[in-house]
Amino acid sequence: MRPTRTRHVVLWLTVAAYMITYMDRVVISFTMPMIQKDLGLDKVTMGWVVLAFSVGYSLFQIPGGWLGDRIGPRRALSLIVSWWSVFTSLTGLAWSAGSMAVFRFLFGMGEAGAFPTATRSLSRWMLPTERAYAQGITHAGSRLGAAITPVPAVWIMMNYGWRYAFFAFGMLGIAWALLWFLYYRDTPDEHSGVNAAELKLIHDSLGGPKTRRSASVPWRQILASPTLFRLSGMYFFYGFCIQVYLVWFPTYLYEHRGMNLKQMGLYASLPLLAGVLGDLLGGLASDFLAHRTGNLKMARRGVAMFGFLLAAAGIIPATLTPDPQWCVAYTCLGVFALELTVGVSWAIPLDIGADYAGSVSAVMNTCGNIGGAISPALVAYLAKAYGWDVPFLLASALCVVAALLFLRIDATQKIFPTPQVKPIEGY
Repeated sequence: MRPTRTRHVVLWLTVAAYMITYMDRVVISFTMPMIQKDLGLDKVTMGWVVLAFSVGYSLFQIPGGWLGDRIGPRRALSLIVSWWSVFTSLTGLAWSAGSMAVFRFLFGMGEAGAFPTATRSLSRWMLPTERAYAQGITHAGSRLGAAITPVPAVWIMMNYGWRYAFFAFGMLGIAWALLWFLYYRDTPDEHSGVNAAELKLIHDSLGGPKTRRSASVPWRQILASPTLFRLSGMYFFYGFCIQVYLVWFPTYLYEHRGMNLKQMGLYASLPLLAGVLGDLLGGLASDFLAHRTGNLKMARRGVAMFGFLLAAAGIIPATLTPDPQWCVAYTCLGVFALELTVGVSWAIPLDIGADYAGSVSAVMNTCGNIGGAISPALVAYLAKAYGWDVPFLLASALCVVAALLFLRIDATQKIFPTPQVKPIEGY
């Protein structure tokens, strides 16, 4: 009997969720010039509005990850996606900087649980040899979502106004939440679409069938992990750097490089498309090296360090070239390289955290989003005081710091002991 591939349907549903997270997240970046004009807001004020999302997103990472571990990903993700989708739509009703900041904070509060809970949703489904690929393709989905957002967002904005862009994107999440609740199950054993062969494949790989656990999350063991703290520090710098491009790059092209709205929408999407490729290749390369060499530590570390150092190198000419097209081309290289690190980074919580990967990844992502929360406002101040070159050169330097931190990250240092499992035929 050939194994069914229900776990891959689960993976693609998760990819769709990641796409929606970033579509809802970056729509404000492409509507920002019209929002500023309509509400009379300057760049620094918009930086604080964006910061409100980042604060909510950072503060509720650990509660969001805990919720997924506590009630299971099926119910948790359905609730989380519905919550943030409502506040995506409500952003379109904002009448001032204050009201928009409140809606964006509540939106960030909802999205906070998305990645940790989605990571947890895969922990009982994906084989160890599929983890970095799974994390790479889900994050590729998020970048693809960001990359395809400009075309519909700008079209809706130019034809109906910026408010309707938020209404339209909010509805996508509601539809996904309903589909997830109807299809997904917290364990493969509960899913009617999993046949005996696929169930055996998963059980043999993960060490037997998983039963529902106690609601208690062993935070003392989780927070005692030195690997987790190094991983979290690294992700702080990643979070700072990627937010420079997700939040400010469209405005940078419009304001500093002299592009109009249509050009901005097209050119700002190209680095994100390059990031999609980086997410896919980073996860695939790490899993391939782990399989071929048997050295998980170096397979994770090598790909991530290469990505951060190449990103640092690509950002410098992107910043200093006077030609707008070459700026975008070098930025594509920088974002591609930066995204090589993402699948690896998110595979490590699965490597070290096992059944508590949601809580482990929540700690990492909290630190990443503290960096991401600092980034928008700091970039606005630096650009206003010193010009646009300084924020990007700072991002280049922080990529080097992140690469150095990865020298001390060991994906084989598991937080919880795991039973020995027999190898899977064909791997």
